[in-house]
Amino acid sequence: MSAAPPLAGRHALVTGAGSGIGAAIAARLAADGAAVTLAGRRLDRLDATRRTLANAELHGAVTMDVTDQDSVAAGVRAAEAARGPLAILVCNAGAAPSAPFARVSLADWNATLAVNLTGAFLCAQAALPGMAARRDGRVVMLASTAGLTGYPYVAAYVAAKHGVVGLTRALATEFAKTGVTVNAVCPGYTDTPLLEGAVDAIVAKTSRSPDEARAALARANPQGRLVTPEEVADAVAWLCSPGAASINGQAIAVAGGEVMTG
Repeated sequence: MSAAPPLAGRHALVTGAGSGIGAAIAARLAADGAAVTLAGRRLDRLDATRRTLANAELHGAVTMDVTDQDSVAAGVRAAEAARGPLAILVCNAGAAPSAPFARVSLADWNATLAVNLTGAFLCAQAALPGMAARRDGRVVMLASTAGLTGYPYVAAYVAAKHGVVGLTRALATEFAKTGVTVNAVCPGYTDTPLLEGAVDAIVAKTSRSPDEARAALARANPQGRLVTPEEVADAVAWLCSPGAASINGQAIAVAGGEVMTG
C-alpha cells in the first residue's frame, strides 16, 4: 500500500492564488494531498485555476480583499465552513509598483503597504488563533529578496517586504510553543506576470527592449536565470510538510544565491 500524500487531510488557504506564484503554490499543495481554498479578488480567475488542480472537486475558491479586515474574516469563515479548520495559511497576495522615490505619493505608499504587509497581518490574525487553539498549523508569508536587501525605485515594496520578514519573526517567536510555525519565503526575480512591472520600468527608464530588460533581471541571479513559480512552490510545500516542524522564524531566499543570509 502506498503512503498517504504528506498533506492529506490538511486544509490550506492561499491568497493571491489566481495566477503566478500563488497558482503554483495551490497546485503543489493540492498535489501533496491538501484541500486548498484559493483566495483573491477575481472569482472567475480563481475558479479557473481551481479546475486545473489535482482532485479539483476537493478544492474551492473565495473572494477576498486582503486589505479589508471584514473581507478577510468572511473569507476565512467561508473556507473553514466548506473544508474544515485551516491547517495551512499562505499569505501570497502582493503588488510591486515602481517609481522614483520622489514621485511616490502617500496614497501609493499606503496602498503598497496595505496589500503586502497589512494583508499578511490581517490574514494571520484571522487564522492564527484557531491554529494555536488546535496546537497545529503552518503559516508561510511570501516576502521577497526585497525583504532582505534594497532595490532602487521600489521603496514602498522594499519597506513592506522587510515588514513581512519582521512580522514573520515576531509571530514565530510568539506562537512557538503552540505547535504552529511561521516562516517566510523570499523569491528573487521570478517568471510571473508581476515581473512585467519591473520589465516595464526598465524599458521606460532605458533604451532596452523588453527581452533585454528580462535578461538584465535574470543576471541578478548568480545562476543567470529567472526563478520559476514552481521552485517557490516547492519551498512553501516543504515548510508545510511534517518534516519542517522545527523550521520556524526563517526567511528563506529562493534566488539562486542573489542574497546570502546567515
